[in-house]
Formats: sequence, C-alpha cells, structure tokens
Amino acid sequence: MSGRQLAVAIERWPIAGSFTISRGSRTEAVVVVATITDGAHAGRGECVPYARYGETVDGVVAAITAMGPAIAAGAGRAEIGEGMSPGAARNAIDCALWDLEAKQAGKRVWDLAGLDEPKPVVTAYTLSLGTPDAMYEAAKTAAARPVLKIKLGGIGDPARIAAVRRGAPLATIIADANEAWTPEILGECLAACRAANVALIEQPLPANADAALDGRDRSIPICADESLHDRHHLDAVLKRYEVINIKLDKTGGLTEAIALARAAKALGAGIMVGCMVGTSLAMAPAMCVTPGAAFVDLDGPLLLKEDRDPGLKFVGSEVSPPDAALWG
Repeated sequence: MSGRQLAVAIERWPIAGSFTISRGSRTEAVVVVATITDGAHAGRGECVPYARYGETVDGVVAAITAMGPAIAAGAGRAEIGEGMSPGAARNAIDCALWDLEAKQAGKRVWDLAGLDEPKPVVTAYTLSLGTPDAMYEAAKTAAARPVLKIKLGGIGDPARIAAVRRGAPLATIIADANEAWTPEILGECLAACRAANVALIEQPLPANADAALDGRDRSIPICADESLHDRHHLDAVLKRYEVINIKLDKTGGLTEAIALARAAKALGAGIMVGCMVGTSLAMAPAMCVTPGAAFVDLDGPLLLKEDRDPGLKFVGSEVSPPDAALWG
C-alpha cells in the first residue's frame, strides 16, 4: 500500500449574474474537487461535470470515489489513464496526482512534464447569449478587453454578431455557437462573421452534423470543441477544422491534454486552451498548455462572484501562471 488517500468534495460557486449559452442558463458553478494525500503532502484537482457529455455531479463523484482503492495501492497517472474514460472525473484525479507529484518533488509541474514555463497570457472574456441589444450593452461594457468570446444561439445570430461588433469595435472576437447552428443558416452566419471581422468560430454545428463544413469558405478558421475530446480521431477532425479547443474536462486531465497539444502541433493545427466555468483551481493546470496557443479562454474565475484564495492573478484580461500555493 502507498499510504495515499483520496477524498472528494462538491463545491458550489455563485456566478456573477447568470451565464447563458445555447443549452441554457445557470447561476452557479458546481465543481468537484479530488484531494490525494500521502501524509505529508496534498494534491488537488478540480473538475466541472457537464451534462452535454452525459455527466452528472453524483456520477462524477462516484467515479472518482471508485478509484480510491487503486490510488491507495499506488496507481499513478498512467494507470488512471488506462482505467478511466476521458472526462471530468479522470481530470480531477489526474490533476490531483500532478499536484501531489510536484509537491513531493519540490518542483513545478511544467518542469516535471518537460514543458516550457508558462508566461502571462491574455484570456478571452465571455459574453453570455442574449438579445442583440443586451449583447451590445455587454460588449460596450467590456470593450476595453482585447479578446471577447461571444456565446451564440442559432436563429438571430447575425444580428447578435453585428451588435457585439458595434459595441466593441476594436476587440478581437471569437464566436461560439455551442453547436447551435444548422446547415440551413450556416452560410448567413458565416457571412455575418466575415462582415464583423470575427477572428475564430468555435463549434458552429452539432458534432454529428459537421459534414456541412466540407467545402466551406476557409477565410475564418473554425475551432473544434464538442467534436474533439482527445487524440482519437484528431486526423479526421482536422479535415474540417483548423483549430482545436483543448479542455482538461474533455481530455480527462493534463496528461492527455499535453499529448493532444503535441499531436495537434505536429499536424500543424492551431490550439485554443479552453475551460468550463470553474475556479482558479480548474484553470491552473490548463495554464501548462498555453505556450504556443493561438487563443486562450481561461476566464472562468472572472465570471464568478468570488474565486478561491489564493487564486490565479488576473490583471484586466491577462492571467499569470499559478503560484505553488494554488496548484502545481
């Protein structure tokens, strides 16, 4: 036995106002935290269960708890990767193991992983889905931020896109439809993005309907989110997408996120590092894969009423790598 113990906790973090995408609205982020202790050190990992992928909070807690005996017996990241499917539960355990290893070694995670040390980066700031008027006002309020990510919902999106551009004429805009577009409206939405000088379009079509992207105008790069979780099918996805969104809750942890980033770069794909709405503990491991990323979207803590203490340091839209007291 390794003497390690695994604990799991559910935490609720109120969102500042509400967060709305094409699938609905919420007023709090419900996260699950795994903690692995060895008697002298404690490693933590946070995940956000996501119903889009068939996850529930209780199901994720059960999946993490079930790995307790394996963790106690000495299972490491490789064994966890083989024994669990990609997703939120594996992410929490994988990141907790990385944090524990770093504390045991007295080194930073990026040094252990052979990665470039992350530097402060500009993160996108997300505007919730709303009416064109509401999104114009939100864009106007956030116009000083260099990168805005706008949530879209399908019918009526051309007016929303134009309204955001009027409200934030100088910002770089990422348009995220969360699978809400259809082949029938794809053309007019793409035209609206071109007219507004949108820099990136994220997951416009449902993952099972993205064949409609074949033969499209490639003047604006399109990013795969729901269409890609880990390295499986990467080659096929890159026939339709120029960029991939790496989220640790999809890859099932930092270990696979690193492997996916390396594979994507080898194939010439652009990388976006994204997140669910969570605290700085969830964003911290993702900072390790930001070097070389074309876009970074780690604004989860900015959308909360309050964050962890200590948390990541944000200066405007610039976010710095985590202090060891937070993670890694």
